[in-house]
Amino acid sequence: MDFLDILLKKRQGKKLTKQEMDYFVSGVTNETIPDYQISAFLMAVYFQSLDEEETAYLTTAMANSGELFDLSCVPGFKADKHSTGGVSDTTTLILAPLVASTGVNVVKMSGRGLGFSGGTLDKLEAIPHFSIDVTQQQAIQWAKKSHIVIMGQSKNLTPADQKLYALRDVTATVESLPLIASSIMSKKIAAGADGIVLDVKCGSGAFMKTLEDAQRLGSIMAAMGRHVGKKITVVISSMAQPLGNYIGNSLEVIEAIETLKGNVKGDLLTVSITLGAHMLLLAEKVSSEEEGKALLLKQIENGQGLAKFKELLQQQGGDCNVIEDKTLLPISPCKVCLLAQASGYVQSMDTACIGRASQQTGAGRKQKTDSIDFGAGIILKKRIGHKVEKGEVLAEIYSASLERSQNALAILQNAIVIGKDCPPQPPLLLDIITA
Repeated sequence: MDFLDILLKKRQGKKLTKQEMDYFVSGVTNETIPDYQISAFLMAVYFQSLDEEETAYLTTAMANSGELFDLSCVPGFKADKHSTGGVSDTTTLILAPLVASTGVNVVKMSGRGLGFSGGTLDKLEAIPHFSIDVTQQQAIQWAKKSHIVIMGQSKNLTPADQKLYALRDVTATVESLPLIASSIMSKKIAAGADGIVLDVKCGSGAFMKTLEDAQRLGSIMAAMGRHVGKKITVVISSMAQPLGNYIGNSLEVIEAIETLKGNVKGDLLTVSITLGAHMLLLAEKVSSEEEGKALLLKQIENGQGLAKFKELLQQQGGDCNVIEDKTLLPISPCKVCLLAQASGYVQSMDTACIGRASQQTGAGRKQKTDSIDFGAGIILKKRIGHKVEKGEVLAEIYSASLERSQNALAILQNAIVIGKDCPPQPPLLLDIITA
């Protein structure tokens, strides 16, 4: 088989076979296909796209390009969740212990943040001594005992995706929906879950800017699950404003803990409970979304969710004292406040702009090799529809230096729009797609 023939075939918009896609992924993995030909193939896919079957072939081949995380010896259903990324998207730290506290296994491989999209691993590593380096043997052992593991991705998991992801970034092909779907789903398939709830973010602070694009991506990923025998539910949620009020690694851990204590309501809790309820539905623990939500809220009220979070910290070496003493979490020393320039109501927020301001504090990365300031970030004091008075604090900015805080302030000043009339609340949950 000659890869040039495969490349020409896709450039002409013709359908590739499973054997041809396997040959491509094998060549990517063992480096027998040069980068310039891989890049040309990615561009051909960008313009000609892949149909549902081709995307399934690519996804399966990528999942099988490295080691598979075998969780078959863990009794019961294994549920997972993935978000396409957003600002103050702290749902994993809330829903994972809540779902696990009901007896459903949550073995989750998470990633680090890049750009203004925060990573679960960075948040967990803000907790003193918490270890995300977990072997497959440890994960199985802990899942059997506690039903919950949150860990870093194995280096040998989907090596083809790692190579393609890097090339997509430098060839302007990141936006291709089949390539996005295959990247996400190959990792989730290789991670060994029986069912996956996908949170596709939509809006100014998300990769998918329109509901139509979010629905297209969600439908593709749901179809991938059907092709490989996984249970999939896609929840499309809004990024018209940050999901929570705390943005940054330590800050988001604080908000997650307060949510598990029952002290935080609003959008972050709503999305967390919705995603968790669908995980319970996939596991057949409940028979309806409303029953699942009620069960998870009960786990907050009776303290079982918080207890499971503490158990997670204990098994992976984290300091459990942070649950009662938030001063044990790092908070950056230089604080600057954004003040309202007029009285009125918060009309809208540019969530991407808020995310970039948070990144400027040191809470996010511009490149994968950048270090993170765990204590940096932003606390929002107002949300869309809230009334404000001139001079009132809209946000608190924390950074390691006054210069960084001031730079973040300059970005943040244009992100929150105040007007005279109280606007309607933007919809939060936009659609649900099942396979």
